Amino acid sequence: MFRIRTYNQIALRGLERFPRDRFEVASELSEPDALLLRSHPLGGADIPPTVKAVARAGAGVNNIDVAHCSARGIPVFNTPGANANAVKELVVAGLLLASRHLREGLDWVAGLRADSEADLHRQVEEGKKHFQGRELRGRTLGVVGLGAIGSRLAHTALSLDMNVIGYDPALSVDAAWRLPSQVAPMASLEALLARADYVTLHLPLLDATRNLIGAAQLAPMKEDAVLLNFARQGIVDDAAVAEALRAGKLRGFVTDFPSLALTGVPGVLALPHLGASTGESEENCAVMAAEALTDFLENGNIRHSVNFPDLILEPGPGVRLAVTNRNIPKMLGQVLSVLADADINVIDMLNKSRDELAYNLLDLEEEPTEAAMARIRALEGVVNARLVRP
Repeated sequence: MFRIRTYNQIALRGLERFPRDRFEVASELSEPDALLLRSHPLGGADIPPTVKAVARAGAGVNNIDVAHCSARGIPVFNTPGANANAVKELVVAGLLLASRHLREGLDWVAGLRADSEADLHRQVEEGKKHFQGRELRGRTLGVVGLGAIGSRLAHTALSLDMNVIGYDPALSVDAAWRLPSQVAPMASLEALLARADYVTLHLPLLDATRNLIGAAQLAPMKEDAVLLNFARQGIVDDAAVAEALRAGKLRGFVTDFPSLALTGVPGVLALPHLGASTGESEENCAVMAAEALTDFLENGNIRHSVNFPDLILEPGPGVRLAVTNRNIPKMLGQVLSVLADADINVIDMLNKSRDELAYNLLDLEEEPTEAAMARIRALEGVVNARLVRP
């Protein structure tokens, strides 16, 4: 039985993906094989020695000590794209909020006092001129980050008759295939910012993206442009945005991440981190995380890890050995040498590396002895080794 310790409230649809005859899932479990969480902060000291994997039901992993997990050979899984539709819809709402003065109009109507239907109608007709907005049709949307969310948003914006330009220096082949041909690629972030009427950000928070949008990037933007951040807090320098808004150098800022620097600043629409807050999104994330953990624990396969390479080896005959090692020369040869000394034939194998780690799956004709496993684990550079299907 594999033991999965959960944190936060995980959607039931995801928990049901763990086969009950082979998995025990609960929030209070000792010696767990894996941890499943959402926003719960997970430091290195919080991860028991028995843990083989960590999965977050969500895209960002800022709440997890990924470096510690990598040092211990623990893959950290996330669920990219599972909440893409929820975020896309919220961005569209942000575009409309910033263009049609919807919040101001709603607040104004809520404060009306009338003694008759005729009086109410008169006030509405007189007051609506203060909330004249602009249409999205014909405007240019700049999408920074063209992954699962950005590509969906591009499709939707085109259906709204917007012009769409995009920039993503790390665009993958799969992501490129998802993009509509009408999206005009920009050679640089600066080129996109100068042309767009609306700029929406869809990037992970990394060292390279922290404060990606600051005073220098805001300077070439149109004075009536609107910036939207539904990605991660920290990608935008909120103080610089506040200054640009106060100086009339920016029309509006719609963000899912309130901050003190933005409080009370005209033109700011701040939402309480609602991007993935739908029942459907939470279910999708939970299902994706559960499936990733199940496939890893039962088959050794890795999909959607933030610190390990994706590696899928279809189940075959024999016993499967999973080895994680530092990405240095001759490691696989040393493992094969130990197996050869033990007269164990390799039926199939696959190995890949990512940054400082390498991961190997080997299907063997017979199970290695404890002595052979001990020799493999003792090799300099091996982080961990386990039999996946003994």
